[in-house]
Amino acid sequence: MKPPSLLRPFVLLAGAGLLVTACGSAAPTSSSSPSDTTGSAPNTGAVGNTATTARVALTYDGGVLVLDGTTLEVAADLPLAGFNRLNPAGDGRHVLVSTADGFQVLDAGTDIGSGTGNPALTDLVFAADTPGHVVRHAGRTVLFADGTGEITAFDTDALSADTKPETEVIASEAAHHGVAIELADGSVLSTLGTADGRTGVRVLGPDGTETARSEECPAVHGEGTAADEVVVFGCKDGVLMYEAGAFTKLQAPDAYGRMGNAYVSETSPLVVGDYNSDPDSEGYLLSELALIDTTAGTLKVVDLPAGVEYTWRDVARGPADEAVLLSADGTLNTLDPTTGEIRQSWDVIDPWTSPEEWQDAHPALTVHGNTAYVTEPAKQRILAVDLTSGEVVADATLPATPNEIAVAAA
Repeated sequence: MKPPSLLRPFVLLAGAGLLVTACGSAAPTSSSSPSDTTGSAPNTGAVGNTATTARVALTYDGGVLVLDGTTLEVAADLPLAGFNRLNPAGDGRHVLVSTADGFQVLDAGTDIGSGTGNPALTDLVFAADTPGHVVRHAGRTVLFADGTGEITAFDTDALSADTKPETEVIASEAAHHGVAIELADGSVLSTLGTADGRTGVRVLGPDGTETARSEECPAVHGEGTAADEVVVFGCKDGVLMYEAGAFTKLQAPDAYGRMGNAYVSETSPLVVGDYNSDPDSEGYLLSELALIDTTAGTLKVVDLPAGVEYTWRDVARGPADEAVLLSADGTLNTLDPTTGEIRQSWDVIDPWTSPEEWQDAHPALTVHGNTAYVTEPAKQRILAVDLTSGEVVADATLPATPNEIAVAAA
């Protein structure tokens, strides 16, 4: 087992809550309509119709593989050109594939009861200029188009392989690489920025009126929702937190302290974030974690033990809300989200180095239930690891080098 993480002697209490209101904000610009593209006309590429409650989707250079979540056998090999990204749609069956045209719907075939067990890349597309983040929360799925700033929201369970659900479209003030989330009361939080820089977050009420705004989050990126619907956003100098109508800034302990991605559980008030305190660092490996307690309103940073490094693809939350981290030394680790201390550590793959570009294939992690799915691109390999024991319960060699990963589970 690895030694405990090293806690920096610095804990910051939340600053005073900040609530800013303004008028004249953008309201929803459209509300419904089934129509960019409909119909399924799928390219199945299927090699089997095995009943399963989970399927794993993997991109590779030239397509998408869909695997049985238990055996890791290939259920479908779906040709698709370009560098494509994957996000679960949130309904347990579909995955949204970011393509040149927008968010294309992949039917993972988990709804065996309907007799459609073969995965299919459908013709259903949510058109988007430069499709970016996908957020699932409170029964709504929200898409963000970086090229226009357009936000598209729909009922998660209304998605099917045949018909586009009714959508609500909201305009951002300007196009930027952003993210948005819809809360249970219908309010929408969305990032603020332009192509030249990002500054913060605004809140639109259910009627489209702006109810709050904070521009205290330079280089805002990523989003996560913790217990009691507390939302956090990463900044290059800490974290912006939103709760019950007000924003609070949690300042980083470093002059440059960037959190870019939040790894959350909606049953836990504790948030784990990636963290970088060196603006001149090279490569994409990180050796620090941000730990946020949304109840106490605190942010602290822990240094991981020597040799334990990760990228944004290598952190998740486990079945007991623990943090799960795949390290460049080849270990899979579970960590206490309060202290960052490593609880368990298992050797699962060979050591690896930082990708040269963030898009380059490198080991990735995702968790479903008690199972951690780990890719090893250097060996065209994927493993399923039991997080209660560290046992590798399935291991498969793939027909192509895996890159992005997502799970659909009915």
